[in-house]
Amino acid sequence: MKYVVRFPVDDRELSTLHAAAFESEPEVQAWAERLERWALTWVGAFSNDQLVGFVQVCWDGGGHAFVLDTAVHPDHGRRGIGKQLVLTAAEEARKAGCEWLHVDFEPHLTAFYLDACGFRPTDAGLLKLR
Repeated sequence: MKYVVRFPVDDRELSTLHAAAFESEPEVQAWAERLERWALTWVGAFSNDQLVGFVQVCWDGGGHAFVLDTAVHPDHGRRGIGKQLVLTAAEEARKAGCEWLHVDFEPHLTAFYLDACGFRPTDAGLLKLR
């Protein structure tokens, strides 16, 4: 497995991976434009030059960064790819000077983020806007 930081993004390829990982219908999104504009960094996992995993990190321009869109293709799950993506992204955020890395997740991902990736639980709030 090869992990590539800030790889050249193909919108169709990343949209297809995202849809497979989140079990939704594929709809091509403008990933490359969005990442260049808003992300501190992103990391791809490649198997034989095929994108099989992805994570992005957005930030406030200072000490706080946020993990978003951690995705591994179902055919490649349970092999440590997601963990390595998050750890690589965390190291990139550290290098950029971030002090804190935040993540929100659904309950079924608790073991992944807390146990495998080393996050600790905190109190947080969420306001649905749409």
